[in-house]
Amino acid sequence: MKVGTDAFLLGAWATLPKAGPALDIGTGSGILSLMLAQRLQKSGVTPAIFAVELDQEAALQAQDNVAASRWATQIHVIQADILTYAATDNQPEHGFELIISNPPYFQQSLAAADAKRHQARHTDSLSFTDLARVARQLAAPDAHFCLVLPADVDFSAVAEQAGWGLQRRCLVKTTAHKAAKLQLLDFSASAVSGQVEQTELLIQQSPGQYSDAYRTLLADFYLRF
Repeated sequence: MKVGTDAFLLGAWATLPKAGPALDIGTGSGILSLMLAQRLQKSGVTPAIFAVELDQEAALQAQDNVAASRWATQIHVIQADILTYAATDNQPEHGFELIISNPPYFQQSLAAADAKRHQARHTDSLSFTDLARVARQLAAPDAHFCLVLPADVDFSAVAEQAGWGLQRRCLVKTTAHKAAKLQLLDFSASAVSGQVEQTELLIQQSPGQYSDAYRTLLADFYLRF
């Protein structure tokens, strides 16, 4: 499964849980869970990470990737629909301290020719409303909900209706002269309203030359730029 820049950015940018467990909704290859585990190890805490994936083939790949890592006992890959999983008793008693997701984002657009690609990129299988609500249902009282979406997608209204308050928003630009392509969002369950920290991240400062901010953010995950 191909891993995109959006996943790398979210995995490096997301707020870390202080001590409680984390939930990765739609884990795909498991990249977000693995990045979280690496960052948590560096911070000195090792809470459990639950990686839920609807697609069986992707879940098996995530299991293989986790098993080959140093965090095989920390990350738990679960092959299930997140709405079905939320209805079970297989969650931490006090909820998840961090919920992270790189969700499907195409709405009312032409279907992808490949069924798995369509499922991964379109909201048919998990609407924004359902995503925000199920994340809130599974959240601890002081949880953060972090996700990455195209810059022109309005997710905040849906999130607020579900009980989330936007805390941070980072617009990601490929170059300084182009419009923002992605947005990184950090919602809080404990603060529904308040001042939002707005930032920008430039990937390339010139063609073929990564910016210092991008290098710093992803320094622990790239062997070379």
